Amino acid sequence: MFLQLINLPRTQGLLVLLGAGLLLSAATVQAQAVYRIVGPDGKVSFSDKPVGAANNKVTPVENIESAAPSSTVTLPFELRQVVSKYPVMLYTSKSCAPCDSGRNLLTARGVPFTEKTITTALDAEALQKLSGATSLPFMTIGAQHVAGFSSTEWTQYLDVAGYPAQSKLPASYRAPAATPLVPLPVAAPKPAPAAPTPSATSTPPAPPRINPNNPAGIQF
Repeated sequence: MFLQLINLPRTQGLLVLLGAGLLLSAATVQAQAVYRIVGPDGKVSFSDKPVGAANNKVTPVENIESAAPSSTVTLPFELRQVVSKYPVMLYTSKSCAPCDSGRNLLTARGVPFTEKTITTALDAEALQKLSGATSLPFMTIGAQHVAGFSSTEWTQYLDVAGYPAQSKLPASYRAPAATPLVPLPVAAPKPAPAAPTPSATSTPPAPPRINPNNPAGIQF
């Protein structure tokens, strides 16, 4: 597919390219799944294929193309259609000013999004597998990757995807809380302490035999 941007203003030409990118991504990009593999020795690795030894524990990491917020049923029809087609996922970390700016832009515009935090080395490794980089913030709109924060660029991508310029979120909408990209392992419950084994009952000593001629047992 070739696009000829002849006599188009620079901004309009960029929007045409962005639109083509979103359409091509939606039409040709397969869901990018990343799997967390835990070996029998406890070593954790990530792969785009759920393969490994039979005794490995394999669990999928959040799929970037299926990041639509679970509360879409409460959204207006127009917004719900866009969210289901081009869900937005935001990857952030603490003490990251550009991450805060990106989150504020999405919130102010009324864009529902799912936020994943990058805190641990496992989070960073999974992000590397998903995006090919570890720089933050990182955003996906459907299958489209947007690295770094630029208010102008983010706004243009959201415009092309069809997100309303003004918030259409109902007053009752509450954004889901941010969660780690790689869920923290759940500690196995400690087994209950074994009940103490009752000690064997000892046989009480036989009472001393009483001499009928010395019932008090006095010895001289």
